[in-house]
Amino acid sequence: MNNSNKAVEPDQKPELLKECLQHILAHTPLDTQRTLVQSLADDLGIDLLSCAAALFYLTQPQPAAPAPTPEPVNIIKMVRYRLDVGSQHQVNAETLKKVLVEESGVDKNNINNINIRGLYTLIDLPDSMPPDIFQHLKTVEINARPLAIKRVKSRYKKRTNLHRRRSKPHPVKSGKAAGDPCAD
Repeated sequence: MNNSNKAVEPDQKPELLKECLQHILAHTPLDTQRTLVQSLADDLGIDLLSCAAALFYLTQPQPAAPAPTPEPVNIIKMVRYRLDVGSQHQVNAETLKKVLVEESGVDKNNINNINIRGLYTLIDLPDSMPPDIFQHLKTVEINARPLAIKRVKSRYKKRTNLHRRRSKPHPVKSGKAAGDPCAD
């Protein structure tokens, strides 16, 4: 068996490492490697031992470093709102964002999904908006038009009793046709 191609794990016994090195030194011409190591050490301004140690380190498999734990992301619950201003009132997304930031203090990055329609606008804002700010936004005007902000109710609410509904037995029809393979 050729030990010269065998990688030595750093946690293996030093005796095995010694055996591998003795075999390589006894059976492998290393002139090219010696010249390269000497040149590297000279170029880096380090001693041969440090250079050899660094090269040995590079050739060994490194244990996988633990993946950094992701920082907790604060997921902000967003709510859909309807504003009584739209494209017919010469409103654009930048103007809306600017007014909402100035009047409510909401972070510009937390104003999402602006959908400007003809007479109104749909927009997502953080659910944590204080009631007094919400009331204030009802009176704020853009181009002499009040926002009249309203919370939009979702069309698709979760049905908590959906499972119970489906598990109810269906009434059996009494007028089954003769010869029906599904009949009792």
